[in-house]
Amino acid sequence: MDKIFIVLGAIVVTYVLVKLLKRKTLHPHIPFKYNFGKRRDTFAKVLELLHENNAKVLLETGTSRNGLKNTKGDGAATIVFGLWAKKNSAKLYSVDIDPISVQESEKEVKNQNLSEYVNVVLSDSVTYLKDFEQNIDFLYLDSYDYSEKDEDIQKKSQEHHLNEFKAIENKLHDKTVVLIDDCKLKGGGKGRLVIDYMLKNNWKILMDKYQVLLVKSN
Repeated sequence: MDKIFIVLGAIVVTYVLVKLLKRKTLHPHIPFKYNFGKRRDTFAKVLELLHENNAKVLLETGTSRNGLKNTKGDGAATIVFGLWAKKNSAKLYSVDIDPISVQESEKEVKNQNLSEYVNVVLSDSVTYLKDFEQNIDFLYLDSYDYSEKDEDIQKKSQEHHLNEFKAIENKLHDKTVVLIDDCKLKGGGKGRLVIDYMLKNNWKILMDKYQVLLVKSN
Protein backbone atom coordinates (compact mmCIF):
# COMPACT_ATOMS: atom_id res chain seq x y z
CA MET A 1 0.00 0.00 0.00
CA ASP A 2 2.86 2.37 0.84
CA LYS A 3 4.35 1.75 -2.59
CA ILE A 4 1.05 2.68 -4.22
CA PHE A 5 0.97 6.00 -2.36
CA ILE A 6 4.59 6.66 -3.30
CA VAL A 7 3.84 6.00 -6.97
CA LEU A 8 0.71 8.15 -6.89
CA GLY A 9 2.64 10.91 -5.16
CA ALA A 10 5.37 10.75 -7.79
CA ILE A 11 2.76 10.96 -10.55
CA VAL A 12 1.15 14.02 -8.97
CA VAL A 13 4.50 15.74 -8.48
CA THR A 14 5.51 14.98 -12.07
CA TYR A 15 2.20 16.32 -13.37
CA VAL A 16 2.56 19.55 -11.40
CA LEU A 17 6.15 20.02 -12.56
CA VAL A 18 5.20 19.49 -16.20
CA LYS A 19 2.36 22.01 -15.89
CA LEU A 20 4.72 24.55 -14.32
CA LEU A 21 7.36 24.03 -17.00
CA LYS A 22 4.75 24.54 -19.73
CA ARG A 23 3.49 27.75 -18.16
CA LYS A 24 4.64 30.64 -20.32
CA THR A 25 5.19 33.40 -17.79
CA LEU A 26 6.68 36.87 -17.77
CA HIS A 27 8.09 36.38 -14.28
CA PRO A 28 9.56 38.39 -12.57
CA HIS A 29 7.89 41.29 -14.44
CA ILE A 30 4.46 39.71 -13.89
CA PRO A 31 3.72 37.17 -11.11
CA PHE A 32 4.46 33.57 -12.08
CA LYS A 33 0.83 32.41 -11.92
CA TYR A 34 -0.08 34.32 -15.09
CA ASN A 35 0.29 32.35 -18.32
CA PHE A 36 0.80 34.38 -21.50
CA GLY A 37 0.72 31.43 -23.88
CA LYS A 38 1.47 32.22 -27.53
CA ARG A 39 2.32 35.86 -26.75
CA ARG A 40 4.91 35.22 -24.05
CA ASP A 41 8.03 35.06 -26.23
CA THR A 42 7.26 38.21 -28.21
CA PHE A 43 6.18 40.12 -25.10
CA ALA A 44 9.40 39.09 -23.34
CA LYS A 45 11.51 40.27 -26.28
CA VAL A 46 9.67 43.60 -26.41
CA LEU A 47 10.28 44.17 -22.69
CA GLU A 48 13.96 43.43 -23.25
CA LEU A 49 14.16 45.92 -26.13
CA LEU A 50 12.27 48.60 -24.20
CA HIS A 51 14.81 48.31 -21.41
CA GLU A 52 17.76 48.41 -23.82
CA ASN A 53 16.37 51.47 -25.60
CA ASN A 54 15.33 53.30 -22.42
CA ALA A 55 11.85 53.67 -23.94
CA LYS A 56 9.63 56.43 -22.56
CA VAL A 57 6.62 56.72 -24.88
CA LEU A 58 4.57 53.57 -25.51
CA LEU A 59 1.38 53.49 -27.57
CA GLU A 60 -1.13 50.72 -28.15
CA THR A 61 -4.26 50.61 -30.29
CA GLY A 62 -6.98 48.44 -28.79
CA THR A 63 -7.04 48.46 -25.01
CA SER A 64 -7.21 45.47 -22.62
CA ARG A 65 -10.52 45.41 -20.81
CA ASN A 66 -9.91 42.34 -18.62
CA GLY A 67 -6.78 43.35 -16.76
CA LEU A 68 -4.76 40.24 -15.93
CA LYS A 69 -7.80 37.95 -15.86
CA ASN A 70 -7.26 36.48 -19.33
CA THR A 71 -3.54 36.74 -20.02
CA LYS A 72 -3.44 33.57 -22.12
CA GLY A 73 -6.45 34.57 -24.20
CA ASP A 74 -6.04 38.28 -24.90
CA GLY A 75 -2.55 39.05 -23.63
CA ALA A 76 -3.43 41.82 -21.16
CA ALA A 77 -1.01 44.16 -22.94
CA THR A 78 -2.28 47.34 -21.28
CA ILE A 79 -1.33 46.03 -17.85
CA VAL A 80 1.87 44.32 -19.02
CA PHE A 81 3.28 47.46 -20.61
CA GLY A 82 1.67 49.71 -18.03
CA LEU A 83 3.56 47.93 -15.27
CA TRP A 84 6.76 48.26 -17.28
CA ALA A 85 6.06 51.97 -17.73
CA LYS A 86 5.60 52.39 -13.98
CA LYS A 87 8.89 50.64 -13.20
CA ASN A 88 10.79 52.64 -15.81
CA SER A 89 9.27 56.14 -15.52
CA ALA A 90 7.61 55.82 -18.93
CA LYS A 91 4.08 56.47 -20.20
CA LEU A 92 1.67 54.17 -22.03
CA TYR A 93 -1.10 55.62 -24.20
CA SER A 94 -3.88 53.14 -24.98
CA VAL A 95 -6.59 54.12 -27.48
CA ASP A 96 -9.86 52.32 -28.19
CA ILE A 97 -13.08 53.29 -29.95
CA ASP A 98 -15.36 51.20 -27.73
CA PRO A 99 -16.63 53.09 -24.62
CA ILE A 100 -17.18 49.90 -22.62
CA SER A 101 -13.66 48.64 -23.32
CA VAL A 102 -12.23 52.00 -22.29
CA GLN A 103 -14.30 52.07 -19.10
CA GLU A 104 -13.28 48.53 -18.11
CA SER A 105 -9.65 49.17 -18.97
CA GLU A 106 -9.58 52.30 -16.83
CA LYS A 107 -10.93 50.28 -13.89
CA GLU A 108 -8.17 47.70 -14.25
CA VAL A 109 -5.52 50.38 -14.66
CA LYS A 110 -6.73 51.97 -11.43
CA ASN A 111 -6.81 48.59 -9.67
CA GLN A 112 -3.15 48.09 -10.57
CA ASN A 113 -2.24 51.61 -9.38
CA LEU A 114 -1.15 52.58 -12.89
CA SER A 115 -3.25 55.68 -13.52
CA GLU A 116 -0.17 57.93 -13.43
CA TYR A 117 1.55 55.85 -16.10
CA VAL A 118 -1.29 54.72 -18.37
CA ASN A 119 -3.60 57.04 -20.28
CA VAL A 120 -6.62 55.21 -21.75
CA VAL A 121 -8.25 57.26 -24.50
CA LEU A 122 -11.67 56.92 -26.15
CA SER A 123 -11.15 57.69 -29.84
CA ASP A 124 -10.89 56.32 -33.33
CA SER A 125 -7.32 55.08 -33.38
CA VAL A 126 -6.37 56.44 -36.80
CA THR A 127 -7.58 59.92 -35.87
CA TYR A 128 -5.78 59.76 -32.53
CA LEU A 129 -2.53 58.62 -34.13
CA LYS A 130 -2.62 61.38 -36.73
CA ASP A 131 -2.86 63.97 -33.97
CA PHE A 132 -0.30 62.37 -31.63
CA GLU A 133 2.55 64.83 -31.10
CA GLN A 134 5.28 62.78 -29.43
CA ASN A 135 7.82 60.43 -30.97
CA ILE A 136 6.99 56.79 -30.29
CA ASP A 137 9.42 54.30 -28.76
CA PHE A 138 7.01 51.36 -28.86
CA LEU A 139 3.93 50.86 -31.02
CA TYR A 140 1.53 47.95 -30.44
CA LEU A 141 -1.18 47.42 -33.07
CA ASP A 142 -4.14 45.38 -31.81
CA SER A 143 -7.36 47.26 -32.49
CA TYR A 144 -9.90 46.27 -35.15
CA ASP A 145 -11.20 42.80 -34.19
CA TYR A 146 -10.37 40.09 -36.73
CA SER A 147 -12.57 37.22 -37.94
CA GLU A 148 -11.31 33.97 -39.42
CA LYS A 149 -14.74 33.33 -40.97
CA ASP A 150 -15.77 36.70 -42.40
CA GLU A 151 -13.51 37.81 -45.27
CA ASP A 152 -15.01 41.30 -45.31
CA ILE A 153 -14.05 41.83 -41.65
CA GLN A 154 -10.60 40.41 -42.39
CA LYS A 155 -10.07 42.98 -45.12
CA LYS A 156 -11.34 45.87 -42.99
CA SER A 157 -9.17 44.85 -40.05
CA GLN A 158 -6.07 44.55 -42.22
CA GLU A 159 -6.71 47.90 -43.90
CA HIS A 160 -7.33 49.55 -40.53
CA HIS A 161 -4.01 48.37 -39.11
CA LEU A 162 -2.21 49.60 -42.21
CA ASN A 163 -3.93 52.97 -41.86
CA GLU A 164 -2.92 53.13 -38.20
CA PHE A 165 0.72 52.62 -39.06
CA LYS A 166 0.66 55.21 -41.84
CA ALA A 167 -1.00 57.69 -39.48
CA ILE A 168 1.84 57.49 -36.94
CA GLU A 169 4.72 56.61 -39.26
CA ASN A 170 6.28 60.07 -39.09
CA LYS A 171 6.55 59.76 -35.29
CA LEU A 172 8.61 56.55 -35.41
CA HIS A 173 12.41 56.57 -35.22
CA ASP A 174 15.39 54.26 -35.71
CA LYS A 175 14.92 52.58 -32.31
CA THR A 176 11.13 52.27 -32.40
CA VAL A 177 9.82 48.76 -31.72
CA VAL A 178 6.58 47.69 -33.43
CA LEU A 179 4.50 44.69 -32.36
CA ILE A 180 1.42 43.47 -34.23
CA ASP A 181 -1.02 41.05 -32.61
CA ASP A 182 -3.11 38.21 -34.09
CA CYS A 183 -0.98 37.59 -37.18
CA LYS A 184 -1.01 33.80 -37.46
CA LEU A 185 -4.68 33.51 -38.41
CA LYS A 186 -6.58 32.36 -41.47
CA GLY A 187 -6.52 35.03 -44.15
CA GLY A 188 -3.24 36.52 -42.96
CA GLY A 189 -4.30 38.00 -39.64
CA LYS A 190 -4.29 41.65 -38.64
CA GLY A 191 -0.78 42.28 -39.90
CA ARG A 192 -0.95 41.05 -43.50
CA LEU A 193 -1.05 44.45 -45.20
CA VAL A 194 0.89 46.52 -42.70
CA ILE A 195 3.77 44.04 -42.48
CA ASP A 196 4.09 43.97 -46.27
CA TYR A 197 4.13 47.78 -46.28
CA MET A 198 6.73 47.95 -43.51
CA LEU A 199 9.05 45.46 -45.18
CA LYS A 200 9.05 47.68 -48.26
CA ASN A 201 9.88 50.72 -46.15
CA ASN A 202 13.07 49.87 -44.28
CA TRP A 203 11.66 47.63 -41.54
CA LYS A 204 12.58 44.03 -40.79
CA ILE A 205 10.97 41.19 -38.89
CA LEU A 206 12.73 40.33 -35.65
CA MET A 207 10.26 37.66 -34.49
CA ASP A 208 7.59 35.97 -36.58
CA LYS A 209 5.18 34.11 -34.33
CA TYR A 210 1.52 34.57 -33.37
CA GLN A 211 2.58 38.17 -32.98
CA VAL A 212 5.08 39.77 -35.36
CA LEU A 213 7.81 42.00 -33.97
CA LEU A 214 9.52 44.49 -36.26
CA VAL A 215 12.38 46.95 -35.95
CA LYS A 216 14.12 49.31 -38.35
CA SER A 217 16.61 47.80 -40.79
CA ASN A 218 20.19 48.95 -40.33
